Parts: sequence; C-alpha cells; structure tokens
Amino acid sequence: MSSNLTTKFAPSQQTSAPVARGIHASGVAIAVNTVLAISKIITGIVGNSYALIADGIESTTDILSSFLVLTSLRISAKPPDSNHPFGHGKAESLAGMFVSLFLFGAALLISVQSIREILTPHQAPAWYTLVILSVVIITKETLYRFVFRVGRTVNSTSLRSDAWHHRSDAITSLAVFIGITIALIGGKGYESADDWAALIACGIIVYNGIRLLRPAVDEVMDAAVPEEIERTVRRIARDVSGVVGVEKCRIRKSGLSLLLDIHIIVDGNIPVREGHEIGHHVKDHLFNSKLQIEDVVVHIEPDDLQGSS
Repeated sequence: MSSNLTTKFAPSQQTSAPVARGIHASGVAIAVNTVLAISKIITGIVGNSYALIADGIESTTDILSSFLVLTSLRISAKPPDSNHPFGHGKAESLAGMFVSLFLFGAALLISVQSIREILTPHQAPAWYTLVILSVVIITKETLYRFVFRVGRTVNSTSLRSDAWHHRSDAITSLAVFIGITIALIGGKGYESADDWAALIACGIIVYNGIRLLRPAVDEVMDAAVPEEIERTVRRIARDVSGVVGVEKCRIRKSGLSLLLDIHIIVDGNIPVREGHEIGHHVKDHLFNSKLQIEDVVVHIEPDDLQGSS
C-alpha cells in the first residue's frame, strides 16, 4: 500500500518567448494571406477563372484560421486562475481542431462551386492568371515552411495545423495552374480544366484536414505523449540523488507546455523532510531540462512498500 505523502509544486510561469514567436508567425500569415486573397479574387474576376476566385475565397479562410491561432496562443499564455487551475493551454488544442474544420469547409465550398462551373459553359481563363498563380504557389509554400518550423520549434499543434492550411492553399493553386495550362493549350472543349483541377485539389485538402484533426483531438482528450518524452522524464527523475526508482509517470500536453504527475520511490526509512527535499530536487531537474514543462506534481512512495521499478 502506497504512502499518502504527496509533494505538490506550484506551476512554473510559462516561458513567453515561444508564445511570442507563435503570435509573430500568425501575424505574418494574416498579412500575407490578406494580400494573396485580394490578388487572387481580383485576377480571377478579370481573368475569367472561377477556380482562381475560389482559391482566393479559400485564402480568406486562411486569414480566419491564422487569426484564430493567434488568439488561442494569447489565451493559452494566460496563467492559471481560480476557474482554470491547470491554465488555459487547451485553447491552443481547440484552435487546432477548428483550423482542421476550416479546411473541411474550404474544401466543401470549392468543390460545390467547381461542380457548378463545370456544368456551366464558360470561356477559358486568361494567360496572365498563370503569373499570379506562380507567385501564389511560391509564396504559400514559403509561408508553410516558415509557420511549420515555428510550430515545431514551440511545439504548437495549432500552428502546425495552420501551416498545413497554407500548404493546402499552395496545392490548390498548383492544381489550378495545371488546369489553366491545359485549358489554354487544349483550346475549345478544355475551358473547364481548371475547375476539374480545383475539384481534385479538394480531396487533398480533406485528407490534410483529417490528418491534422487527430492530434488536436488527442490533446483535448489528454492522450499520452510520445514514449520518448516519458522516457526522458523518467531518466531525469531517476538521476536525482535519493531516488530509488520511478513508479507512475503521467504526462499530458496543455498548450505549448507539459503537465506532469510523477511517483518517485525513495528509501522508506528516511525522514519526511528528506523525502520532501528529494521531491524538490526532482522538480528542479525537470524544470531545468530542455522539456517545456509548466507544472509538476511529485508523489513520494517508500521503497519498503512499493519496491523499486
């Protein structure tokens, strides 16, 4: 039977640098997508390409998703309060879910309008729409790489989801580029090639939406973190002097940080105060590691009851 002795530590203050980097990346994405959306819609109207117009409309959802990510990062950075004792980190995971849903909505909108255009005879798009699309593809792929790199660095699910939103836009634009090229080369009878291309690209968007939704849902459901992280936490705890072993180790991701609940085993014959100090050392070692840890709860277990593990 385990001891009831529990050592609990107050949450550490979340590092503001990762949040600031995430907010900056979202701000850049909003500015770039605003310019691209306006350019694509205007060019699509003048150049007679509904696929390009639809692509511009999809870019407006990029603006909304980036704004949502930016807002969620600000909320997740708020410290714990009486109503949210574990902090506000779940806002970031919820944003990741909504960004994925934006992808589904964009795919639905583009597919419906593309089918409508396929069924409605119209002229082939103008050649200069290809110039705009070339700029869009390069810009969106560059934006994807930038936002994804920041999201991976700060461990943000919503930023990584938003990054794939940008890549989906690049894929859609590439499909439209190919379709317009076919329409221009093929001539009469190929006017709707860009609409077919946009419709095919919707399948890619839906696939990415499903792929991005799963990790966001897992975080909201407090799914287990990768085994590598748990192994690292256990190793850090075991390396502390006085720790005989580590029993339970529960870790969940909240926002950009981790929340830990760890049971360490110590000599059952040492004074309570000494066991308490060992728990403090475990906490300090974890907070000083490279892991982005927000809070640690340490439970002390005597080895004469549990045995080492």
